Amino acid sequence: MHQINPKKLLNSKWTAVRPQNKEKHFIVSEMEFDEEGAVLICCIEAVMTKRAIFIDWQELKNTSQWHQGWK
Repeated sequence: MHQINPKKLLNSKWTAVRPQNKEKHFIVSEMEFDEEGAVLICCIEAVMTKRAIFIDWQELKNTSQWHQGWK
């Protein structure tokens, strides 16, 4: 699993291991934090289709689903 700093996640790039609907490359487009600095909302956007998906940011640590950067 990746070590990810949630404060540096905004605008980071990700590649889906198993692309669906020709959506392979994503960028983290929105992040919201609570008063303690915990992530409330993480939104990734498909580069090709511009479709936005709200996910649990911890899912990005799963190397069987995501690779950091565009590959």
